[in-house]
Amino acid sequence: MNPNNMINKIKRAYYYYFYKIYKSIEYTSEQFGGSFWTDFKAGVVMIALEIWTILLLINYYNIFLNRYFHLEKRTFFFLGFIIIVVNYLAFVHTDIWKEYNKNFDKLPKEVNKKGSWIVFGITIFIIVNLIFSFYLMNQIDWSRYR
Repeated sequence: MNPNNMINKIKRAYYYYFYKIYKSIEYTSEQFGGSFWTDFKAGVVMIALEIWTILLLINYYNIFLNRYFHLEKRTFFFLGFIIIVVNYLAFVHTDIWKEYNKNFDKLPKEVNKKGSWIVFGITIFIIVNLIFSFYLMNQIDWSRYR
């Protein structure tokens, strides 16, 4: 498989995920009196989901592979900073996401409906796994590992 093709598919999937988050925020905002800063809100949701994904991966690593692992606050903030910069470059710095949104709007309704369910499923998966990872971490007697 061509690496450039793979990168383009990942990029397109990333923009599609943002598109579905954007559209759902736009829809709910309109239902409650008008939409403003929809792109900002969608960006914040993307950042939150990315940070939560990193947190759950770190939690599972800590639970199942290395209970002596300890993530320093400085490292965590550095990872958060990188995520914010990537999202800034992808969504705020340029308006390329608007072109992607226009293209995604042209997709058949059935494709977008399936995409909505996939994005919803991934989002629920991230949230449930994060909660479950914290539950598992709470079950461990960490005093034995510090």
